[in-house]
Amino acid sequence: MRILFVCSGNICRSPLGAQVLTARLGADAPAFVVESAGTIADDGARMDGAAAEQSVRLGGDPSSHRSRYLTEQIVASADLVLTAERSHRSAAVSLSPRATKRAFTIKQFARVIAGLEPGDLADVTSPQELVERVARLRGTVPPPADPADDDVDDPYRRSTETHQRVADEIDEALTGIANALRAVV
Repeated sequence: MRILFVCSGNICRSPLGAQVLTARLGADAPAFVVESAGTIADDGARMDGAAAEQSVRLGGDPSSHRSRYLTEQIVASADLVLTAERSHRSAAVSLSPRATKRAFTIKQFARVIAGLEPGDLADVTSPQELVERVARLRGTVPPPADPADDDVDDPYRRSTETHQRVADEIDEALTGIANALRAVV
């Protein structure tokens, strides 16, 4: 299964998400191809230093990351697209409209999984089925009071505290996502 993380420059949030999810998947990580791209990325840039520090803190490995620009082919090849913000989801879906059902913000996907009833996922037997089920049931879970609550702030060129808060938000969401994915591998 291919999981794609998307943010703006592909140097902070999306590589952090990919690296933390890989860490949270643990022994099940080889069952997934976890990658990232950015809507305004310069191909080949290294990960932002502050974001890389947070990745290491959370068990990720930023050493081999190089940014890449989001393309239609990258979106189309993903089984699950997790974006930092709603605007990134819109950009991904505009490149590949068929990705609509499998594109979510990171926080939205985690919120829907957490809001489902235990029986809603009882017969799911693969990660792809999990994505399909969450897509089908996303309307049954109440949205946040403020739609912006499904977005992850951009920490680029901001304080260490902001980078840590953003990393912790991503980690919290991805811990639930990783648990759901591992349950159906």
